[in-house]
Amino acid sequence: MTDYILKDWDGNLFISMTNEDESTLSQFEQLTHCLAVVKVCEDYLLGWNKWRNRWEVFGGCIDKGETPRKCIVRECSEELGIEGAVFQYLGVMKFLMMPDYFSSEERIEYGGLYGVTLENMSIEEIYKQINDRDEIVKLAFYKDIKDKEPIAPIDEKLLEYFV
Repeated sequence: MTDYILKDWDGNLFISMTNEDESTLSQFEQLTHCLAVVKVCEDYLLGWNKWRNRWEVFGGCIDKGETPRKCIVRECSEELGIEGAVFQYLGVMKFLMMPDYFSSEERIEYGGLYGVTLENMSIEEIYKQINDRDEIVKLAFYKDIKDKEPIAPIDEKLLEYFV
């Protein structure tokens, strides 16, 4: 495969981002997850994933019977303590994933991408409201860590889709 947007450190390929209508997401059999680009004022918020040892956007796997929107609302409630926020649907991401702890096979996966803007809050204020601190152990603003700390390459690219 030669056409793709970005290849990450693990060999995963970010193949495309499309503007499919959110109501058609159920047609993607391989829709496995949803991610959220989070803005606070004019900066992006990232979380440190302790298992992957890198900064990432927020989100996770879609549970059985869960819609993509319900998934991202649940994930952001767990990872950021966000309640009642308005999520903007941004599109469908397509990836070629390399073997990992989810599967021993290379596979195509789709994910829903959302954006959400939070009120002007400090890192400390946001961190206090997190419900589940098991995966995301610290927060940072993108401007403070850009070019200084490891940021998941695909996640950094996703910031561009929520301006």
